[in-house]
Amino acid sequence: MKTTRPLWLNDGSEIDDPFGYGERAVAWLRKLKHPKSRLPGRAFQLDPWQERIVRRIYGPCHPDGRRIVKTVVLLLPRGNRKTSLAAALACLHTFGPEKVPNGQAVFAAADRDQARIGFAEAAGIMREDRRVEKALRFVDSRHRVSYPQKGATLRAISSDAGRQHGQTPNFALVDELHAWPKRDLWDVLRTGLTKVAGSLLVVATTAGRGKENVASDVVDYARKVARGEIEDPAFLPVLFEMPAGSDWRDQAMWHDVNPGLALGYPDLEGLRQLAREAENRPSDQAAFRQLHLNEWQANATTPFVDMTVYDQGAGEVDLDAHAEERTPCWLGVDLSSSIDLTVVVAAFATEAGFEIAPFFFCPTGNLQQRQDLSGAPYVRWAAEGQITATPGDVIDVRAVEDRIRDLCATYNVQEVAFDPALARQSLATLGDEGLPVVEHRQGALSMMPAIAELERAIIGRRFRHGAHPVLRWTFENTEVETNAHGHKVRLSKPTRWLSIDGAVAGAMAVSRAATGNMGGFIYADADARPEGIEIW
Repeated sequence: MKTTRPLWLNDGSEIDDPFGYGERAVAWLRKLKHPKSRLPGRAFQLDPWQERIVRRIYGPCHPDGRRIVKTVVLLLPRGNRKTSLAAALACLHTFGPEKVPNGQAVFAAADRDQARIGFAEAAGIMREDRRVEKALRFVDSRHRVSYPQKGATLRAISSDAGRQHGQTPNFALVDELHAWPKRDLWDVLRTGLTKVAGSLLVVATTAGRGKENVASDVVDYARKVARGEIEDPAFLPVLFEMPAGSDWRDQAMWHDVNPGLALGYPDLEGLRQLAREAENRPSDQAAFRQLHLNEWQANATTPFVDMTVYDQGAGEVDLDAHAEERTPCWLGVDLSSSIDLTVVVAAFATEAGFEIAPFFFCPTGNLQQRQDLSGAPYVRWAAEGQITATPGDVIDVRAVEDRIRDLCATYNVQEVAFDPALARQSLATLGDEGLPVVEHRQGALSMMPAIAELERAIIGRRFRHGAHPVLRWTFENTEVETNAHGHKVRLSKPTRWLSIDGAVAGAMAVSRAATGNMGGFIYADADARPEGIEIW
């Protein structure tokens, strides 16, 4: 696979600049001052790799002089001075040569505190030069600065301040997009920018967590442009991230991923110390890889499985073939509380391992709330049929029971394993109908072998899931708890609104399939039944 790294930053290649706008921007930025600069006169430090980025943004133009680049994604690890560069670009569009009469520049962040950091950086640059400070008007209480001579403004806004309707910026700096809890402000900014000719969107962020969020979508698109899979001259990807499969302890790779490291930032000795401490602390290691090497992480801090390994099971699952061939099938059912998903996971036992088909349920009444609180696209998933949305504010258990009946009628279902905590009535109802229902309790004695079986299947590339997006999200959220002996005894989630139900039901289904596939319905004899399994 082609690299996503911006090799043009260091290859000395010529960058088009037919109208001199790239040179103009670089020359103007070098005239700025920065309160923390160690250069003579506190001149703004624009290092060679940063200069190349500026030239690549503003130099290439259409024959009529319109800038080609309209969106920039700058994916940089922590400590590489992306906030300073972003603040300088905001100045360029507020009172520099890229300003427009009555133009709006915005500094957008996840919350007010983060937005203030970026704004304060820009304000510090402006106030360091007395001539600039006199020409501008500061309203610090509102985090706003204006250039009255041209009517241009710069202000800080945040995604936690409600919907920011009416935004029509000509320049938007989106800071740490990975931390935005929802996409409302992103959508407002994107639509607002399209209203203004020559607008520019700059996303400056470190790597984040999870796949079902706006930052992951944007960075994934940037990767495809960087690799040449998508041709989009208006989109400039500048991506510094650890390549998949790399050794996170390789200091040569640290230099590749951190363009400022050779120039003294971030501090190399500081990185070495963090890496030493992370050797034996999984959560610290995950943070190091995410924040300093830009490796996108799962939602879980201590993930149950490596999601790159999980993704290797994305092959198609042919449900029609399983129905026709009467492939043995085991169902794992996890009914939900008010904040979780309900799921039925079907595990088909094949010669190559297990093929998985999940069926998720969620009440229509709180789809939007779940989406806002978790960051996952519940509404889209429901519209696409990835989730069955039942009417009202609670899941209609009858719809779940009907799905189980349909599965049992269509496939060669050997068992239907329920977590009994919320399933007593369903166990009784379906059991009375003659369906092969069993209890699968969530205690350590029953879950420890189930977790081990699921882990073996995934690591052994014997777990095919068809790339179901909701199932993947639940696995991405899943952490694992261990006992004093290091045995994995329970699956858990890092925060309340992240669901792991698909992984739990998947463990139940795979475990029952692995045991049941050894021959026959082995639990007719109560003495052969492991603790935690009950027949109805």
